[in-house]
Amino acid sequence: MDMKLPPVEELRLVDVELARLDARRAELLARRAWLLGVLHSPAGRAAAPFGGGVAPAETSPRGAQNVLLTLGGVLLAIAALAFTLVSWGSMGLAGRSAVLLAVTAAALAAPVALLRRGLVSTAESVGALGLVLTALDAYALHRVALPGTDGTAYAAVAAAVLAGVWAGYGRLLRGLRPPFPAAVAAAQFALPLGALAVGGGPAAVAWAAVLTAAADLVLAARPGGLAVRVTAGASAGVLAAGALLTGGWFSVTAPWTGAPLLAGCAALCLYAVRVARAAAPGLAAVAGLAVVAAVGGPLRAALPVEWAVPAYVVCGLAVAALWRPLPAVRIPAGVRAGFGLAGGGVAALGVVWALPPVPAGLLGPADRGAGVWSGAHAEPLLAGYPATAALVLSLGAVGAAASGLLWGRWGGVVLGWALLMALPVVLELSYAAGLAVRLVATAAALALAVRPGAAARGLAGPVRPARAAAERPAGAWGASWTAGAAAAPVEPGALFGLTGLAAGTASAGSALLLSLDVRAATFAVLGVLLGLFVAAAVLGAGGVRATAAGCAVLAAAGLVGAGAAAAGLAPSTAGLVLLLVPAGTAALAARFRSAAVEVTGVAVGAVALALTVPRPAVLALALAAAGLIAAGTALRPERRRAGAWAAGALFLAAAWVRLAVWGVTVPEAYTLPLTVPALAIGFLRRRRDPSASSWVAYGPGLAATLLPSLAAVWAAPSGARPLLLGAGALAVTLLGARFRLQAPLLLGGTVLALVGLHELAPYAVRLVGALPRWLPPAAAGLLLLAVGATYERRLREARLLRERLARMR
Repeated sequence: MDMKLPPVEELRLVDVELARLDARRAELLARRAWLLGVLHSPAGRAAAPFGGGVAPAETSPRGAQNVLLTLGGVLLAIAALAFTLVSWGSMGLAGRSAVLLAVTAAALAAPVALLRRGLVSTAESVGALGLVLTALDAYALHRVALPGTDGTAYAAVAAAVLAGVWAGYGRLLRGLRPPFPAAVAAAQFALPLGALAVGGGPAAVAWAAVLTAAADLVLAARPGGLAVRVTAGASAGVLAAGALLTGGWFSVTAPWTGAPLLAGCAALCLYAVRVARAAAPGLAAVAGLAVVAAVGGPLRAALPVEWAVPAYVVCGLAVAALWRPLPAVRIPAGVRAGFGLAGGGVAALGVVWALPPVPAGLLGPADRGAGVWSGAHAEPLLAGYPATAALVLSLGAVGAAASGLLWGRWGGVVLGWALLMALPVVLELSYAAGLAVRLVATAAALALAVRPGAAARGLAGPVRPARAAAERPAGAWGASWTAGAAAAPVEPGALFGLTGLAAGTASAGSALLLSLDVRAATFAVLGVLLGLFVAAAVLGAGGVRATAAGCAVLAAAGLVGAGAAAAGLAPSTAGLVLLLVPAGTAALAARFRSAAVEVTGVAVGAVALALTVPRPAVLALALAAAGLIAAGTALRPERRRAGAWAAGALFLAAAWVRLAVWGVTVPEAYTLPLTVPALAIGFLRRRRDPSASSWVAYGPGLAATLLPSLAAVWAAPSGARPLLLGAGALAVTLLGARFRLQAPLLLGGTVLALVGLHELAPYAVRLVGALPRWLPPAAAGLLLLAVGATYERRLREARLLRERLARMR
């Protein structure tokens, strides 16, 4: 560095050099940080090269400019509002007018120059401020020049004027976007406020909203700026929603006033489909609901109160009928889908209103407070319900079946059955008529279960699994609704068969419960049910056949039980008579191979045995009879094992009960009848399968007698039982050793040892008492010494004994 320079120049050079060094140091530090990032970054993730890219900006310059301009415009608007509200009173009339006009004129004129220079965002912000100032000018004019003018009327006129002024301003400066949407927003208040200003009530204001919304839809349908169309569409939706709510309220309070208003709203919604085709199903659904309310309201007012729901249901079904294509009228698929949804929803609500009589008719006969065969009929659970509920159910059934869809047909079937269940309640039918209606419902449901295909096809042709893609509503929502409504996710025959089976059994149970009021009715209903279920079992297939066969067995059991009760038989005797049912089912099962019949017969047999429990002598006879039935079942090859075991158990139980009745307490009388057949069965099994274990073949039979007798010996040491048991155990042990059978050898030997110990125990006690006190410990010690000295040999002997036992079967 040259030291001869003037101090000022030298100082400048020093500062420049220091700045250059600082810049170089900052560059090197940044390079160092990047290198550290490369070294410590995860494998496979490359770091951005130093200086090779620009960090992503969090916002664009255009966005930042718009944010700043918007904030500036908002702040200026707030300042103008504060000036108008706060500082207004400190100035005179001339000063106030001059300030507002000057500021407003400047704000409206500034965008002209800004647009010429290409500053569009700045021009829009300043222009928006000018629009706000014009609204403040209108407010100031009312406060200063027209203080006595009605505020609502002035606001309506001001809204219209401002809308026109802002629209004209937007035409003059076509580069500005805010004026047209602002003009549309301001125009929304003109007609509603005008209707309110001239003294119009809610209906007039709602009509003004409808007209304004219609104008909005016309504007939204025209090609133009997106902001204008969005503003017009949103405004139309808000105004139409308010008008719909007002029309709904009038439909309840003043139907003739609300009807035309709702009709206008419906037309408005249908016109809106042209603007928003994707929302066609939703708009059409709203229009359909409005039409139902418009027509149903006057009908409800003109008809008696109990006809109100049917009137709405009829209107709903009429709207829902438009869901199907009409040859003379071209209705878009999306609109038809919305009509179907609206009308179906109204009909569904009506059906829900009509449903309470259904469970009342189904479960009402279950009230048995008056007793069986008392002649006194149960009071209805739901008295005084309108009879028009039956009409609503029938309308719902017809409408659902006419839809042509699988689930519609299914709903029609269910509602038809529900109608039959509700008729005795809503029409207050007589006892005989109520029984007849329930039996008709049972017969119809079982016919449906037997022939489900006919119901699935219906009277109007086959079920349509789906419509063509061209007929589906526009838009994703409409397409999904149509596909979900028209698709058939399950096989129609199975659906209708299960429905008919469930409905048939439910109505049959209701008829049976009701028939218990009168003896003759009980026999008549049980006979009819037996015939119906037998027919269903013969004509049906699969699960329908099995269920119907089981129900037929129950009906037969009911007839037998009712006959026994009518004859005055005791419950135990009635149980004996009821065993005729399982005997019959065993015979039928041998011919028709019906597992359902067999299972139901077993259940009836269990009930029959339970009835005989209070009288043991009769119970023994019933068990023996049941054993005979099981033995007859065991003659069939596929039931041989189960039937044989069941027969053996029943015969054994019958013998035990009979022994108990005779007062026999000897345990061998109970155990030997079990041991002998068990050993015989084990012997036969060993002959057929020599590899079978002796524990499986002989263990249960031997234990059945040896163990109870051993317990009796130790409990009551008297008589010849110890000697007989010891002899028997010795014989069993010798047979086990002879034939090398593990179970007889161990069981017999163990029992023999315990019997011997029991017999020697008194003498051993007396002997121990007579010996000196030191002798038992000495003998024990000698025994331990002997065992210890020969431990290895004893261990080998125990191992050999175990191996020999293991080789036995």
